[in-house]
Amino acid sequence: MVMAMEKPVFFPLLFLLTLLMAFLLVKPSNQLDLPQTQSLLRIQQYLNFPPALNSLKNEDTDFCNIEPTSFFTVVCYENDITQLHIIGNNEFPPLSQDFSIHSFFTALAKLNTLKVLSLVSLGLWGPLPGAIGHLSSLEILNISSNYIHGAIPTQLLHLRDLQTIVLDHNNFSGPVPFWLNSLPMLTVLSLKHNLLSGSLPNSLGSLRNLRVLTLSENKLSGSIPNFRKLTNLQVLDLEDNQFGPNFPSLPRKLVILKLRKNRFRLGISANITSFYLLQKLDISMNEFVGPFMPSLLSMPSISYLDISGNKFTGVLSENMTCSSGLNFVNMSSNYLVGKLPSCLVLPPKDGVVLYSGNCLLSDHDKQEQRQQHPVEFCHKEALAVEVIPRREKPKIPNNKPVLAPTLAGGIVGAIAVVGVVSMLVKKKYGKYTLKKPTTTLITERVSTVNTAKLLSNAKHISETMKLGASLPAYRTFSLEELMEATNNFDDSAFMGDSPNGQLYRGKLCDGTLITIRSLEMKRRRSPQAYTRDLEMISKLRHCHLISALGHCLECQLDDSGVSRIFLVFEFSPNGTLRDCISGTQGLKLNWTQRIAAAIGVAKGVQFLHTGIVPGVYSNNLKITNVMLDHNLHVKISSYNLPLLAENRGMASNVVSSTTKGSGQDRVKHEDKNDVYDIGIILLEIILGRPIMFYKEVDSLKDLLRVSIATDDTGRRSIVDPAVHKQCSDESLMTMMEICMRCLSSEPADRPSVEDILWTLQFAAQVQNSGRGESMNSQESHGALS
Repeated sequence: MVMAMEKPVFFPLLFLLTLLMAFLLVKPSNQLDLPQTQSLLRIQQYLNFPPALNSLKNEDTDFCNIEPTSFFTVVCYENDITQLHIIGNNEFPPLSQDFSIHSFFTALAKLNTLKVLSLVSLGLWGPLPGAIGHLSSLEILNISSNYIHGAIPTQLLHLRDLQTIVLDHNNFSGPVPFWLNSLPMLTVLSLKHNLLSGSLPNSLGSLRNLRVLTLSENKLSGSIPNFRKLTNLQVLDLEDNQFGPNFPSLPRKLVILKLRKNRFRLGISANITSFYLLQKLDISMNEFVGPFMPSLLSMPSISYLDISGNKFTGVLSENMTCSSGLNFVNMSSNYLVGKLPSCLVLPPKDGVVLYSGNCLLSDHDKQEQRQQHPVEFCHKEALAVEVIPRREKPKIPNNKPVLAPTLAGGIVGAIAVVGVVSMLVKKKYGKYTLKKPTTTLITERVSTVNTAKLLSNAKHISETMKLGASLPAYRTFSLEELMEATNNFDDSAFMGDSPNGQLYRGKLCDGTLITIRSLEMKRRRSPQAYTRDLEMISKLRHCHLISALGHCLECQLDDSGVSRIFLVFEFSPNGTLRDCISGTQGLKLNWTQRIAAAIGVAKGVQFLHTGIVPGVYSNNLKITNVMLDHNLHVKISSYNLPLLAENRGMASNVVSSTTKGSGQDRVKHEDKNDVYDIGIILLEIILGRPIMFYKEVDSLKDLLRVSIATDDTGRRSIVDPAVHKQCSDESLMTMMEICMRCLSSEPADRPSVEDILWTLQFAAQVQNSGRGESMNSQESHGALS
């Protein structure tokens, strides 16, 4: 009986427990609070109750468990909405005429836990309200394909976690906001097909996390900011704007680059061929000029290349190579001549190759061949270039046509160069305007000497290649590029005259500072005659030389002879070595830095003698031609090139090794002439006073000889007072002795450059191991060696 009475009590309790567990299991796991629920229902109302949102029935709806569709998705985390996707389709009725975008976004702002918001093709119209800034947790914003107009609101600044902004296909106007760099997490910025105008802010160049930048189909203009610091950028789409004229400075990890339909009109950057991840390159429908770079076809990852609708020139050949993944090429409507490369004659399966509107020969595609122009057409339609404005020196004959051909020297090999002439019509504000150009043709077959092969014969090839690796590839510059860099060779860019031509300071479109040496040729020769000289110049690349970056030739139409050569070099901003030793103001080098500077000079001379074939000797070295860069590395800026010697006038009476010894000795001991000049530089380093004329050298050498024979106090008495307490006795003695040997009257008695370098390095070693200045000396030496 007892058991029978207990049993009815046990089973009802078990049943109740089971019901409770079932209730807990079926209870919604993400119960929204009332403000979020009401916000979703208001959004449904503002969108005019589209059928796609019929699942939003009332406040009792389990919003977090609504079945997602391609038009409407809600994602919750715990008790909050974190994602809202509403994508318009035919089931979305037009918005009512009393639609208020402000009310719509005010309702959205209640969902302040949103991380992802997509409102696409909903017909939203009006300016984007500042209430968007209340969605403080937002990471992804996509409100594309609407009718939103006005400026992009500054309230987006409040969304510090924003990673993706997609505002495509709207009517946003005004400039691209300068404050976008205040969104540190931004990785995707897509603003295509709007009405944005003006130039891009430089601040875009500091968005280090940016991976995708799409600004196509706007009204943007001007130069592109320097994007080289955007090392994570993979997609850059600037199509259909008014950007130009300079090719932008870009990072090397781009995968897609679209510059189609802009106003770029100069040459493309040679370093683009080093973009090893680049798969798609579209620079069509611009006014790019200069020789087509065949290496574009063989970039390791390239699959899509479109250069159509430009003014590229050059000769294609059957033996050019293509990347194995290349399946789309469009070279139409340029001024290319020659034969279609065999790798493009039979493209991969489903591949496309277009080349109409050139002057190419091909036996493969008769339809494309019928659409080719005669070769003369490409000759006549090549690019017109401006002429350099006149100074009293150098002179260009008035009203004579000037030709600026492109010469690749031995760097590229045999190429055809089309030059175009322009007539000078009037001078306006110091610059010249042009009338309709007439044309002529110069075809060059330059030397096919391989620079790398020549360098392999040098004694110091490993050091040469290593020390020149950080420099951009040597290339041909267009005259238009140099005029752009110098503001049309404005007076503010003029640095002065020298026996080796006029000097100008310039700035390339990628921000690189350059020095341009303008040489007026006293004898007219053909461009081919300068091939060997230009090949030698292209090899002069060393960390202790002002290295050559490229050249530009200017030719006269009447005889096709070169009338002027522009040589483009590095620019060193910190003045000369004399400025830092005996100058009256500015930075002064300490003793250890002076030794390091002397070592740098010796290394530069050593490279000139042995680092290239043939060596460059009798360089007429002067301390005023030894420059310092921003890291205080010394760089020799003037050396003995045949190209410069042709243009050089009478020697001055400034100190030079050419004033010592007989002519026969100078020829026999070419390397020892530079050693004498190193001695004069060492003399000025030790004494700290400028040595201007030859007659000073003998008396100062006698003073140095006497002081070497005295005690330490006597030696220090002649040393520059700024450093005489810094130098150790052994270091000072070593420097004085090698200086005396360099200044020997007999060339055969002078040390070799290798001996000088070893001795200077020993002087640095004993100085660094001396007392009192050890740590400071090591740091200073590291900055200069």
